[in-house]
Amino acid sequence: YNGLGESQKRAFERTGYGLLGVFLLMLPWIVGTFLSEVLSNVGLYVLMALGLNIAVGLAGLLDLGYVTNFAVGAYVMGLLTSTGPLGRGEFSFWLILPVSIISAMITGFLLALPVLRMRGDYLAIATLGFGEIIRLLALSDWLAPYIGGAQGILFIPKPQIGSFVIDTPQKFYYLILAACMIMLFISVRLNNSRTGRQWMAMREDEDAAGAMGIDTTLAKLLAFTLSAASGGLAGAIFACKLGAIFPHSFSLLISINVLSIIIVGGMGSIPGIVVGALALIGLPELLREFSESRLLIYGAVLIVMMLVRPQGLWPSAVHQRELVDDLP
Repeated sequence: YNGLGESQKRAFERTGYGLLGVFLLMLPWIVGTFLSEVLSNVGLYVLMALGLNIAVGLAGLLDLGYVTNFAVGAYVMGLLTSTGPLGRGEFSFWLILPVSIISAMITGFLLALPVLRMRGDYLAIATLGFGEIIRLLALSDWLAPYIGGAQGILFIPKPQIGSFVIDTPQKFYYLILAACMIMLFISVRLNNSRTGRQWMAMREDEDAAGAMGIDTTLAKLLAFTLSAASGGLAGAIFACKLGAIFPHSFSLLISINVLSIIIVGGMGSIPGIVVGALALIGLPELLREFSESRLLIYGAVLIVMMLVRPQGLWPSAVHQRELVDDLP
């Protein structure tokens, strides 16, 4: 590969991407219904991790309340499309999808305002509190007449295009794959953009970034707002995929899992997110037959991985260089 010219390298890469695309399109029909369901769940976490990676991996903002954006996207989709007593029923999935995304972005913006001056552990604790507030509000009797309380929202219709209804794991796989591809394109563009460079500078040293003329307040607001969009998109798809949503679906564990995917895959690494999601979400699903010991195995593997490969399974080039430079 190193001996090839630039044009040959590009042709080689295009061929590789083309073969990968064909493989991803054929995958659900190769693996069957059950594994397609597992892949769809992995895809939802990849989608959320791509969004959280903006705040955590690029901007260095430790957000433990990311499930808030996921919940807002799901509840907006459920309330406006459900044919049950709480829903409006007359709106379609495609019409409400951008509304769910924008609602999550507004939520991300509003929740970022009180924590702009916080850093590190204090920021993590504050965002953790936001996630718990949203969960308790969803469970409360106060909002039960509007969002269902512990009973949740039922009768959420499946997405459809004309007469084609997306109602099987294989069909949902393609919807989630398309959403991941769009978010992947946006993430790559952000990585290489001026804004992405500002986030990375702020992640390394916020005071130095401010001294260089970067508006850190605006950069933080932008990071929280843009990262929330992916959570809202994942929540909207999740609501239609399940057909019903309940408050217990939006626990703290969701945020922890998404953050773990980024750390295990490699901070700031987009390929690492996919590898991390397969390792942390896909493998436990496949190990359900060992239900009594699978979480023990899961925890032990995480500990070993942190000791053996702290940079992640597929670290970004920047973090790989930093690790090498730090070695004696």
